[in-house]
Amino acid sequence: MSTDSTLPAGTAPVKPEFLLSSALRPVVDDDAAEGSTSHAGGISRPIHDQADTRSSGPSRKKMSREQKKAQRGANKGRRFGKVRDELELCWRVAKGSVCELGSECRFTHDVEAYIAAKPRDIRLPSLSNLTNSPPFVELGQASEGTADGDQTCLDPNTTCVCFEEAGDCRLGLKCRFLGAHASRDETGAITLVVDEQRKARLGLTSTEMNYVSQETLKLLRTRKFPRPITDAYMKELEAANNDHKDDDAEPAAPDIAQTEETSFGSPDDDSEKTIMTRTGDLSTQIDTPDVPARFVEKNRLHWAGKTYLAPLTTVGNLPFRRLCVSLGADITCGEMGLATSFLSASREEWSLVRRHPSETIFGVQLAGNKPSTMVATAEILGKEFAGSIDFVDINCGCPIDLVFRTGSGSALLDAPAKLGKIIVGMNRALGEIPVTVKLRTGVKDGRNTSHKLMPRIASEWKVGCMTLHGRTRQQRYTKLADWGYIKQCVDAVRAREADEGLSPIPIFGGGDCFSSEDYWNDVETTGVDGVMIGRGALIKPWIFTEVKERREWDISSRERLDLIGKYAEFGLSHFGTDTAGVNTTRRYLCEALSFQHRYLPIGLLERLPGRINDRSPAFRGRDELETLLASTDSRDWVRISEMFLGPAPESFIFTPKHKSNAYGGEEGQG
Repeated sequence: MSTDSTLPAGTAPVKPEFLLSSALRPVVDDDAAEGSTSHAGGISRPIHDQADTRSSGPSRKKMSREQKKAQRGANKGRRFGKVRDELELCWRVAKGSVCELGSECRFTHDVEAYIAAKPRDIRLPSLSNLTNSPPFVELGQASEGTADGDQTCLDPNTTCVCFEEAGDCRLGLKCRFLGAHASRDETGAITLVVDEQRKARLGLTSTEMNYVSQETLKLLRTRKFPRPITDAYMKELEAANNDHKDDDAEPAAPDIAQTEETSFGSPDDDSEKTIMTRTGDLSTQIDTPDVPARFVEKNRLHWAGKTYLAPLTTVGNLPFRRLCVSLGADITCGEMGLATSFLSASREEWSLVRRHPSETIFGVQLAGNKPSTMVATAEILGKEFAGSIDFVDINCGCPIDLVFRTGSGSALLDAPAKLGKIIVGMNRALGEIPVTVKLRTGVKDGRNTSHKLMPRIASEWKVGCMTLHGRTRQQRYTKLADWGYIKQCVDAVRAREADEGLSPIPIFGGGDCFSSEDYWNDVETTGVDGVMIGRGALIKPWIFTEVKERREWDISSRERLDLIGKYAEFGLSHFGTDTAGVNTTRRYLCEALSFQHRYLPIGLLERLPGRINDRSPAFRGRDELETLLASTDSRDWVRISEMFLGPAPESFIFTPKHKSNAYGGEEGQG
């Protein structure tokens, strides 16, 4: 008997032989999962420091201290303190160097004491070690030490990801896979190994890019980083505002299409001021100042036919992007960064710029509510990372309250004049690097506005690409994405481009794409150049392979476990192989599993493809591993992490971002 006739509408059509009961699994709160969290510690980031009570935005009312405290994000209980070694070794000594601080160093220099207290090495399983029945990972016995009864941590049969990738492990003696690149010599001393040939051969392909220098951070902290383009642009806007101080209308952004051909440096002549007029609700410009570069000199984005992984808060980190690239993602973008935090030299924010060499097309996403901060951040990015950033994306789609109430994210949809100033200023500041924009259909239900805004963005303010998520800010994930409206917006942009004789820019749609069939149907029926994939990639990262090969992949549980192992390896490579890095990797791996457990294997379905919003009934997998991977209990996610990262410390606790996922209490404990 078909499950369609026995279960409520909107229920995934699981074959009867796999059903455990007709009870539906918990509804997942994707709105909570989209909330903003700290990149390092998992604590909700207060974004009220961006707020300006004088700025134009949805809320101009100054919040009290109590209101600010209450607004500091969902999941306030999510605390992920760093797990450190019981005895901490000086990092200079760990790398085989001499610490110039000597006895004044607050870390131990006693290598043997550190080694004696250090836990045993962890073993990373290979594909041949994975099975689809308990214990799921089969490893040989760990080394029990030397003939002399040495019970220290070294395991010569382990593998260090960093050493394999680069020929050298940057954590040295602190590495939890130490036996892969260290041994005891005839005197009993531990010596570190460096593979110079591998280091020379693989260094460029494995070394992450876009590290911000200490000098740059110091200049930012002291507000001494030179920003001539931003300063000149803000003077122009101030002059335009003074010219219209008796006019209630907000002046529009200069039109980059009419600018003079000059160098990428600071404008030498700002005598030509902007003269602006107002027509109805839309700002237009009559004259323009000099600018550093013409739009035609921007790098063109030839993205038609390419797959695009959406920028994702917390879970869209470098290891996850690297996994998606290995599965077919062509375009990647870092997590949303706050312009004010970049300018205040936040190390967390600057870590979002980091790029792996495998990311062939990589961008940085900025959120902000003022031209002064957005343009300044763009100018710094352009100076520091010219040639290693392919685009900078403006976030006009983030729906969460903490961002919206500052006038950032989707609030910019209702502030077109301000958005125009931001785009034009960032275009100037970034030189050859193109600006892209990510939007939603509008702010409120029933009041879609993007069909009016997007043609202006393309023709007047000149962006390299636009992405439209098919929901309003108010909708969040309560309704299906409106692909019919996305088509209307694409048609409006293409008509404006044709009227003005402009070359078409790539337009990507987004929302509810969960299969190859969804992807290609959306492309063919709406005219978009591609689909930006977010939740679909979080639940099934192999969706990019499906899209590239135009098929639905009935991936096995063992193949899925192998991908989880790859993610663990990429995490260790990025976060480090010491105790702190292992458990940071564990935390982000559990974040990934909090989405991946929602995947319902297509081999269990009566009809294809699966739909992202279908409720799943309680089911069992085709084998024990498939059942485990579908567990909604966060303690099982920690258990899966232990297959690759060793036993979780007693202090390790994982709380899902969307807590409704967790059975057996709100927390999963190792």
